[in-house]
Amino acid sequence: MQVEVWSDVVCPWCYIGKRRLEKALAGFEHADEVELVWRSFQLDPSYPKGVSQPVFEALSEKFGGSTSQVRAMTDRVKALAAEEGLEYDFEKSVMVNTFDAHRLTHLAKAHGLGPQMHERLMRAQLIEGETLNDTETLVRLSGEVGVPADEARRVLAGDDYTKDVEADIREAATLGATGVPFFVLDRAYGVSGAQPVELFLSALQTAHANTP
Repeated sequence: MQVEVWSDVVCPWCYIGKRRLEKALAGFEHADEVELVWRSFQLDPSYPKGVSQPVFEALSEKFGGSTSQVRAMTDRVKALAAEEGLEYDFEKSVMVNTFDAHRLTHLAKAHGLGPQMHERLMRAQLIEGETLNDTETLVRLSGEVGVPADEARRVLAGDDYTKDVEADIREAATLGATGVPFFVLDRAYGVSGAQPVELFLSALQTAHANTP
């Protein structure tokens, strides 16, 4: 049984959804039969490459609100994340274009480390305030999960895995995803958003019951 997850590494709801899915899997008696596949998605593909700015500033520009309004909006997300054991720090978070970070997740996947890389990048972005378009930062984070630094550096210097990221994004659109997180179970059932644990568990049970 396969569960595909489309997410962006800077997406706070994606990390919350990840934790809730993990809780559902912990209570799912057939969890050992589940293959988790992480797929790329960009919340803001138009965000300029090479640019980094504080998240509050970037969101204020994007939505037209004041910094205090944006902070109030993120406080709710921060509280929900805390319920899942995630201590978000939006004060330190930096907005970047995530395309290169996603290319690294595909390199990690080639080493059998896809899930570990997604987890590391999400933590780096949302909790630690790392800048995920900085080459040295990305190389260091890759090394922490076991991806060879020289390979990560080579990928970032070129365009390896560009087509893989683009294919994931196209596939999400084909499946009807307009945002993330987006979960697809056995290409038969879809769950959109960071849904409650009970809903994930129900979806897993339904998909498993209908697995040929």
